[in-house]
Amino acid sequence: MATQTNALIQTSAAATGSVLTLLRLEGLAVAAVTAVLYARTGASWWLFAALWLTPDLSMLGYLYRPCWGARCYNAVHAYVVPGVLALSGLVLHVNAVLPFALIWANHIGVDRMLGYGLKYSDGFGFTHLGRLGKRNATSSARG
Repeated sequence: MATQTNALIQTSAAATGSVLTLLRLEGLAVAAVTAVLYARTGASWWLFAALWLTPDLSMLGYLYRPCWGARCYNAVHAYVVPGVLALSGLVLHVNAVLPFALIWANHIGVDRMLGYGLKYSDGFGFTHLGRLGKRNATSSARG
């Protein structure tokens, strides 16, 4: 019963309408800017392709428990760590880390643009951008 209640609360806390559109456009903007900046680094696009899905390895946490999976996923799919990595590279003049930070931020931006938001502990499909998968009647009516 508690899990169902949490799911209803968390589903209702998801972004909808123009807020959801704005968050997805924000993801598009991050993806576009990071791709342009990556091109300016001169790094290999093969590196970009090879590492682009690496953040999704965090989903392996779901093999242990949904709560643990959400924590792992959210830690890797927040802009904080790639942002700190990029800033550290700039401040310390270690330009070699910039392509990695840009690939990481690009991945997050594309995920957000596609609706893969930060996860709630009730399961992979419960995100701050709404429920993934088939929508029920109440969520589509809010829309």
